[in-house]
Amino acid sequence: GRDLFCVRLDDSKLNYFQQPQDIKESNFMKFSEKYGRHSFIAPLQVQPSFSTFYRAGDPILIYFDSSSVLSMLRQPVKMGASGLCVDGNPAGFLDSKTTSCTRIFANLSKSCMTDPALDAASYYRDFTVLKIPISGTIVQSMKVIYEVEYSGTSGIQSVSVQFKVSNISGNFGSSLQQHFTLHFWVSAPSSLGFYQTLSHTLPRSGNPGYITGAPLLIANNGAMQHMSILQSDSDGSCSQFLRHTVEFGKNIRTGCKLSLSPLLEASNCSYIQQKLYKAFQGMNRAEGLAITGSAHSTQTEEWTTILVQNCSMQAVNCTSCCIVPVTLEIQILWTKVGFLSNPQAQILGARYFYHCQPLKFQSTHMVPVTTVVTFTDMTDWPELPRGQPQRHWKLPFDIFFPFKVALDLESSYKVDLAGYFLLILIMSSILCF
Repeated sequence: GRDLFCVRLDDSKLNYFQQPQDIKESNFMKFSEKYGRHSFIAPLQVQPSFSTFYRAGDPILIYFDSSSVLSMLRQPVKMGASGLCVDGNPAGFLDSKTTSCTRIFANLSKSCMTDPALDAASYYRDFTVLKIPISGTIVQSMKVIYEVEYSGTSGIQSVSVQFKVSNISGNFGSSLQQHFTLHFWVSAPSSLGFYQTLSHTLPRSGNPGYITGAPLLIANNGAMQHMSILQSDSDGSCSQFLRHTVEFGKNIRTGCKLSLSPLLEASNCSYIQQKLYKAFQGMNRAEGLAITGSAHSTQTEEWTTILVQNCSMQAVNCTSCCIVPVTLEIQILWTKVGFLSNPQAQILGARYFYHCQPLKFQSTHMVPVTTVVTFTDMTDWPELPRGQPQRHWKLPFDIFFPFKVALDLESSYKVDLAGYFLLILIMSSILCF
C-alpha cells in the first residue's frame, strides 16, 4: 500500500539525515543576512510576569534557600544530531514528557564524584518547589522522574522524585545517556476534606470499552502502566530506555539488534537467555492486562492474566550454542459487547509467545530480535433482525366447497328460469295468432 515503506540498514546512500553546512568566519555574514534576524541576537532579560496560579506551559518555580535565589525546575533535553544534554530547558506546568540525552565524560571516575549530573541529590536537595508563582528575579544559570500533584487553581500540592541508577564502568572517552520524566497528577478531594494523591492513576483508554489507538493498560507491581515493546535507535540497535507503546487495535511489528557480551561462553548461556527475556519484557513487566479501558487497579475482576509461553531451552544437535528467544509474538483477543447501537471493545485474553533459535558462541555480538503484536476480533454478532412476520396460512383444500355448491345451484336456477320465461313467450305468441 501507499502507507508502507521499507527501511534498509548499512547503506550510506540511503542516509536521510542532512549534513549541516559548515559555517566559518568568512561566510558567516552571508548566512547571517539570510537566516539572521533574532536568532543571532542575545535576547533581552525581560522580567517575566506570572499569574496568581500556574497555567499550562508556565515554568515551575523553585527556590534555593541557602542562596536566596529563585529559579526554575529544569528538564534536560538533547540538542543537535549528537543528542548531547542541554540542562537549561525549563519544565512546563502540565507538560508531561520524557526526554533522553547523552553526556560525554573525559574521565568517568572523576566526573562520578564531582559532576552534578551524576549526583542524584542535585535533582532534589537544597531547593523547594513553589506552590504558586510569585514575582522575583529568574536566574539563568540514570533516570529522574518528577511527580507533581496539583489541584486546579489551588496550585501544586506535593512534588516527589524517583531515581533509577545503574553501575557503569570505564574512564576515558565514556558516554552516558540520561532520561528525565515529568508527570502531573490531579488531587482528588476525599470525604474528610483533604486531598489524596492518585500517583498510580493513568488516563483512561476508554470508558468503559477500549478506544482504537489508546494505550493498552497493564498491571505492574500493583500499579497501572502502558504496555510497551522494543524499538530501535537510528542505528538499528535496540534502545535501552525508549520503548514503543502498544495501542489498542493496531497491529505492529518492530525489529532491532540487541547488543550482547563480546565473548559468549557456554557457562553464561542462562545469563544470555534471561537478558533477552528481560529486554523483551522491559522495566514494566506485564503481570495482568486490563479488560476495559477504564479498569481500576484494585478491581481484580477487571483484569485478566497474560499467558506466557517460553520456548524450550534444549539445543538440538548443537554442542556449542545457546537457545535464545529472538521473537516475541503478543497475541490479543478482543470482542465487542453491549448494545448494537453502541458496542464496547474489551479484552478476552492475551498471550506472550516466544520463538527461539540456536545462537553459536563467539560468533556474534548483535542479535536481531523482533516483536509482533496482533489484535484478533472475536466478536460473535447476533442474527440480524427480521422484517414484519409473514402470513403462512394452512387451510383445508375443500374449505370453499359450500360456497361453490351455492354458486352452482344459483347458476342452475338462473338457467332454468330463463328457459321457462322463453317458453312462455313462445306460447303467448302462438295463442295470439
